[in-house]
Amino acid sequence: MSSDIRSMGERRKGVQRTLAALFCGCMAVATSAHAGTTGSVALTSDYVFRGVSQTDGKPALQGGIEFASEGGFYAGAWGSNVSWLSDLSTTAAPISSSLELDVYGGYRGKFSDAVSYDVGLLYYAYPGDFPGGFNSADTAEVYAGLTVAASDKLSLGAKYSHAVTDLFGYVDSSGSGYLDLNATLALDGGWSLAAHAGKQWIDGNGAFEYSDWKLGVTKAFDNGFSVGAAWTDTDADDALYTNPFGHRIADGTFALTVTKAF
Repeated sequence: MSSDIRSMGERRKGVQRTLAALFCGCMAVATSAHAGTTGSVALTSDYVFRGVSQTDGKPALQGGIEFASEGGFYAGAWGSNVSWLSDLSTTAAPISSSLELDVYGGYRGKFSDAVSYDVGLLYYAYPGDFPGGFNSADTAEVYAGLTVAASDKLSLGAKYSHAVTDLFGYVDSSGSGYLDLNATLALDGGWSLAAHAGKQWIDGNGAFEYSDWKLGVTKAFDNGFSVGAAWTDTDADDALYTNPFGHRIADGTFALTVTKAF
């Protein structure tokens, strides 16, 4: 293995150790902070991110925690099991990675009572063991979002995320972007409906670009539990989004999620 590859692996492991420390730090803050701390744990039948299954259609256990100051600044961490990297493993080039760990921070504010904004930085980390020369899937994105309360029950949102590193392992893809458009309608009895449309641009890898959409319904209970069901689909090229097991990971899929907020 060349010294460049070794140094790249050492830097990646250093970043992963730092992220793990930050995650533990967020957890420590959460145990001592007061009203500014929120979190959740969830079990989902399929972890679908931007229309693509991260677990090959299998369940995922997820959890996150966030601390928000009264001034609008916030920081948090979120994690989930994943399989999309280890699914690429071969005898000649083994990959051992089954965790996604995200850390993020930003600022939320309001232009008016009906219009709010959110800007921040999000780092996706995938700790594990990878073959020499493997382009890291770790990704950093800056984002900006706008939410409009169209009525007491209807909210409309738009968010743009811009990759400042290579995007999820795509070579020379820094500068990629994702646009998220969404609408949420609150109903009586703790029910809500949600709709989403998104577009993923992948710089230097145009064949892998796609649009995705989702429709979902959620029932929230007074004890902090909620149950959600969602259908997601994309127009991604099946040939490019079929994993080594022959499974189309960007095809239409239904996911059921149970969440406990605290």
